[in-house]
Amino acid sequence: MIRTKIKEIEESLEIVRENLPDDVREFTRLGIVKDGIYKRMEFAIENVIDICAVINTDLDLGVPSSEEGIIANLVKKNVVSKEIGDIVRQMKGFRNFLVHRYGDFDDRIAFESITSGMDDFNQFIEAVEMVIEDRS
Repeated sequence: MIRTKIKEIEESLEIVRENLPDDVREFTRLGIVKDGIYKRMEFAIENVIDICAVINTDLDLGVPSSEEGIIANLVKKNVVSKEIGDIVRQMKGFRNFLVHRYGDFDDRIAFESITSGMDDFNQFIEAVEMVIEDRS
């Protein structure tokens, strides 16, 4: 299940990369393509959170009451580093922003978050692959 979710993350990121312009001005004018980029980012982040929940369950780390509790369990039990925990928390915050469109949604800030955060997914995937390796 985790490997399937990793593949879904990678596929979503590839679609985003293929459609994400280099320029923020062009990004703000993308229309429905921009909405698709937002949806793919949301989907990728949902998969990150799902992977965390699966690992938490598989390792029997307890039943947290929230997504934050899942992340905290993984960090507390040294399953992932504090840095990876912080990355996942930032992703979760961005996902919430995308889903709920709090206040005035700023495409410029979103563009910067997407472009600067792409490598975060790779760091997360590498950490998860190490967890899978260690547990095999």
